[in-house]
Amino acid sequence: MTTVERSFEDRFAEARSPGPSFQDLLDRDTHPVPPQLRSTAKVYQGSHDVPAERYIDRRFHELEKERLWKRVWQMACRVEELPEVGDTVVYDIADLSFLLVRSTPDTIKGYWNACLHRGRLLREGDGWAHELRCPFHGYAWNLDGSLKQIPADWDFPHVDKSQFNLPEVQVGIWQGWVFINPDPNAGSLEEFLGVLDWHFEGWDLENRYISAHVAKIVRANWKLVQEAFSEAYHVVATHPQILASIGDANSQYDVWGNVSRAITPNGTPSPHVKWQPTEQEMFDAMADVRLDEERLVIIPDGHTAREIGAANSREMWRPMAGDRVDKMSDAEMMDSFYYTLFPNFHPWGAFNRIMYRFRPNGDDHETSIMECYYLTPFQGERPPPARTHWLGPDDDWIDASELGGLSRIFNQDMFNLPKVHKGLKTLRNVKPGVTLANYQEGKIRMVHNLIEDYLGLGRGQTMADAGLA
Repeated sequence: MTTVERSFEDRFAEARSPGPSFQDLLDRDTHPVPPQLRSTAKVYQGSHDVPAERYIDRRFHELEKERLWKRVWQMACRVEELPEVGDTVVYDIADLSFLLVRSTPDTIKGYWNACLHRGRLLREGDGWAHELRCPFHGYAWNLDGSLKQIPADWDFPHVDKSQFNLPEVQVGIWQGWVFINPDPNAGSLEEFLGVLDWHFEGWDLENRYISAHVAKIVRANWKLVQEAFSEAYHVVATHPQILASIGDANSQYDVWGNVSRAITPNGTPSPHVKWQPTEQEMFDAMADVRLDEERLVIIPDGHTAREIGAANSREMWRPMAGDRVDKMSDAEMMDSFYYTLFPNFHPWGAFNRIMYRFRPNGDDHETSIMECYYLTPFQGERPPPARTHWLGPDDDWIDASELGGLSRIFNQDMFNLPKVHKGLKTLRNVKPGVTLANYQEGKIRMVHNLIEDYLGLGRGQTMADAGLA
């Protein structure tokens, strides 16, 4: 490591914005704070630029298909979407297609979604089936993947029926989410998750249901879209209306192997704000109260926006989550805990309902699919999962009324992303890559570093540098 690199690392360890840190806010919490929130992992991951080709070059997309999507654990669906034996879900990533099937009451299997005869997709969408039969010539398999029928099998004496089962992919389940890995030699999902399971102890995503699922096609590479939801650095320019109530530049960022986390505190002003907002102004900004609207809550003297906001949040969630809300810290009721499980799954912690997934839009590297799930606690019988609401590239997030005020925030983000994708094609003519912050964009660096590991690249290397172009 050079002297310059050492100085970068030294500066990384000490640099931060003015104002209270998240850990300072935890010291003032009115309830006990779980150890997961006290855990920190500030990891220096280099200061190198990230080559622009990773977003806009078709050859990089092809490498991702072969060396990433065929080898990595990835979220495919929720268990609740496969409640009965015979229920199926199709999961597509790039030009690959996989079929999830509940084969027994206690077993979910995953298969490559292609007939072994002529390659026709076995299933084109979600639904129920008592067998997996190809619509083209009628080849059929049982739900457990074993061969059931070859029409006119006298003409296939060369086929060993005992070896003609559907090829499986690995399947794992975490907190009600179903994951697959096409690589039979990959380690277990538990190994891949690392610290994530411990971090979500007590938050119980399994006993929730999909109350909303919105999927939007975006004219930008999947990594670009994902990165817009991986940091709070953009808030000052993109979401200025919430600066009075969000500690954007005081967010905490941590990295543990395949897992990264950002914690953005609410009910505390941004260090970018040049005045000291009152507790009432902070609460109104959090509640998105406009100047011509009546205040939702009056903050009593001697109380803080965080304290009152947390108390109100407990009462809002009590009908759905019961009295366990009384054991939750103010931070858990107020703040944004947005995790990334490499490469593209973003579960949010505590009682925030948001879960994201980002992936290529089919085999097109210049568009992507952004999905937002709302996972809501419930009492009694599990409600049925919401159907997916699809939005095209020209549809407005406001059309997804089930997301409430979040739609307006998404629209602000979407305004930038296609322009970033287009701008990178210009940028690469004057400099080869994008320049990331060391700390505030650390979650982005984590993903790129791991992609490099999967694809066989060095830190910051282009495909040409690695002999892959």
